[in-house]
Order: sequence, then structure tokens, then C-alpha cells
Amino acid sequence: MSDATQIRFRAATEESPATRWTLIALAFAGLAILVFAPLIAVFVEALADGAVEALRSLASPDARDAIRLTLTIAAISVPLNAIFGVAAAWFITKFDFRGKAFLITLIDLPFSVSPVVAGLCIVLMFGANSALGGWLVAQGYPIVFAMPGIILATMFVTFPFVARELIPVMIEQGRAEEEAALTLGASGWRVFWTVTLPNIRWALLYGVLLCNARAMGEFGAVAVVSGKIRGETATIPTTIEMLYQEYLSVAAFSLAAVLTLLALLTLLLKTLLELRHADQLAANHRH
Repeated sequence: MSDATQIRFRAATEESPATRWTLIALAFAGLAILVFAPLIAVFVEALADGAVEALRSLASPDARDAIRLTLTIAAISVPLNAIFGVAAAWFITKFDFRGKAFLITLIDLPFSVSPVVAGLCIVLMFGANSALGGWLVAQGYPIVFAMPGIILATMFVTFPFVARELIPVMIEQGRAEEEAALTLGASGWRVFWTVTLPNIRWALLYGVLLCNARAMGEFGAVAVVSGKIRGETATIPTTIEMLYQEYLSVAAFSLAAVLTLLALLTLLLKTLLELRHADQLAANHRH
């Protein structure tokens, strides 16, 4: 093959310094406009009347109830989604069956369906006007406009995070270690706790952290099923919206700052876990 017909590839490092710096500047400009500027604006607006006023607004009953409810919803929905995500990933990666691709598509469904549509589906299924919802209301266990509905909506929109983190990892690891443990006489549960779980723990932690961040910040589906009842079903995002519509900017942005800090804390924990995982992989590689 002649040199004229050979396909030549040029490495990215061969770009001129002007091109590289232009691309870097564009990336930082995008981050500044889309990420950093809004974050700074949230804290500036929250402290517009001083830190004392911001803290006073956070001490109000509505704010305290919203924070308590949001943390409670996350504390319930995230562990349940972790269990379901591990079970789904295990089933998909450890067994061969017809319809596996369709099941994976269903897991990804919450990524493509609008959260508002998900909330409406829950209302149609469990609302007081439906057969099941009416019966539950008569028994004293309402779903819609109550905590169970918020938990269902939150679990729906956050379900893919854990499973999607685990499936690629479990596919890459294969089944050899589990099969070896089974041939040595270990039970299924023992194989899971001693072989599978240690291998997927990092991916599981990443998925749980992402799931937790989305659970605390979910608005669309929760707004539909909760009814936004102050002190009962109003989460932090829905309370922020109500306060902003009432022109209580300091109170709204103070709660938004709390939600932002929770998100940043989640991101920090994820970064620390990634660094620790990288250090562990490097140590294992050296040995």
C-alpha cells in the first residue's frame, strides 16, 4: 500500500496551542455559565438580607418539615432502590433468558419518560378515583397526596441509577468467581456476600450516591403526587417553588442553598470514593 493511500491519524496533541487553549477556554466558559454562575447566584440571593435572616427562614416550620420529609423520603427510597438495583443487575448479568434486552430497556425507561408523566401514572393507578386507590383510602392507607405516593414517585425516577452502575461492572467481571465458589460448596447467599458484593461495592456506592442526589432533588413526579401540602407532603423542591411564587425570595433561595449543599456533599463523597477506589486499584496492580 502506497503512502498516498494510507490513512493517517493525527493525535490531539498535534493541534496548535491556540486551538487547545481556545477549546479549554470554551469548556471553562460553558461551566461558568451553566454551573458556577447559577450556584453562586443561589447563595448570593439566599444571603441578600444577611445570614441571620436566611437562618431564620430555615428555622420556620415549613422549612423544617420540608427538610425532614425530603431526608425521610431519601432514607426510604434509596435503600429500596439499592436492593432492587442489585437484584435486577444480578438477574440480568448472571442468567441468560429471552427478553433480556427488553428488560434492560425497561430499566432505562425512567430516563426517557417525563417525571410529570410518571406522577400522573401513579395518580391514575392509586388515586382516590381508581378502584385500588379508593379501596386503600377507605382502609386508611392513602397513596396519592401522602408519603407512600412520594416514595413511589421518587423510586420510579431514581430506579435506573443503581442498576445502570452495576450492570457494566458485573458483565465485565463475568461469572467465573461465582461458579468457582459454587463448585466448592458455597451457598447462593454466601457467594453473594463473600464474592459478588465485594467486587461490586464501589459501583454500588456510586449508584447509591447518584440515586440519593436525584431523590432529594426530584420535583416533577413528586409535585404531581404530593399535592404540595405544607407541613405534610411538601418536599424541599416543592417548598422552594411555593415560596418563590409567593415572592419570598430569601426563604426560597435559602432552602435552595440547603439543597445545593446536599448535592455538593454527595458529589464530594463520590469524588472521595473514586479516589480511594483508584488508590486501591493502583495498590492491587503493584502487588
